[in-house]
Amino acid sequence: MNIILCIKQVPDTTDIKWTENNTIQREGLESVVNPYDVYALESALDLKSRYEDINISALTMGPSQAEKALRKVIALGADKGILLCDKKFAGADTYATAKTIAAAIKSKLQDYDLILCGQFAVDGDTAQTGPGIATFLDIPQVTYVKEIVEYTRGYVTVIRETDEGLEKIRVKLPAVICILKGEFETTRPTINGIIRAQKSKILKYGIDDIPLCPVETGLKGSPTYVSRAFRALKRDVNCKFIGDVKELVQVINSVRGKHE
Repeated sequence: MNIILCIKQVPDTTDIKWTENNTIQREGLESVVNPYDVYALESALDLKSRYEDINISALTMGPSQAEKALRKVIALGADKGILLCDKKFAGADTYATAKTIAAAIKSKLQDYDLILCGQFAVDGDTAQTGPGIATFLDIPQVTYVKEIVEYTRGYVTVIRETDEGLEKIRVKLPAVICILKGEFETTRPTINGIIRAQKSKILKYGIDDIPLCPVETGLKGSPTYVSRAFRALKRDVNCKFIGDVKELVQVINSVRGKHE
C-alpha cells in the first residue's frame, strides 16, 4: 500500500509576524511539524509495522525551509519527501492549498492507495484541507479518525469520533483519512533514521510541474482572505475568595454585577 502523508509546518514561536495580506510570514520563522500531522504519521507507521509493503511518502507545501519538516518525518520512518515550493503558492487559503496538493498528487503521485492528513492545523484550525483534497480528487473521505483498525483487500476499517460516541467505518481505497489524536506512543528517531533523512533527496515541484495556472494557486487562487489579524489580550481577572458559603455567594454576585 502506498500512503501519502500530508504534513504542514506551523510556527513554534509567540513572535508571529504577518504579511501585508494578513497571512503568517513563514520565511525565516522557526517551525515544527503540525501536531495532528504527527498523529497521522503515527497511524502510517502503525500500518507499516503490521503489514508488508507499506510505503510512506511525506508531502508538504511551503517555502524551502519546509524541507526540514520532511526530513524530520523521514527520520521517524517515512520513506521519502516531496516539497511543493513556489512563490506563486504563497498566501494560499485552504481551498487553494487543497487544489494545489490534489493537482500534484494527480500528476506526480498517481499510484497511491491512502492519503493521511491531520484533522487540524494548529495555526488555522479549520479542518478543511484534508476534505478539500478528497473533493478535488473525487475520492471517499473519513474525518475525526482515532484509529485505523484494519487494512485488507483494498479497504481500511477505522474508528472515528462523533458527537454521539465512536463509530466504526469500512471505506474503499483510495481514500483520505483525517486523524485525530489517538492512543499513540510518540516515535523517536533512530541514528539510522537521522542518517537516512540527511541523505534523502527531497523531490521538489513548482507551478510549472503541476497542471494548474498561476491564478489558481496561492493568494490569487484563494476565494477567502483574512480581513484582520490580532493577538488575544491576556486579562488577569482570576480571583480567590475565602469564607463561608453565604458570604461567598454575596461576594461573587457583587463581582459579577460589576462585569455585566
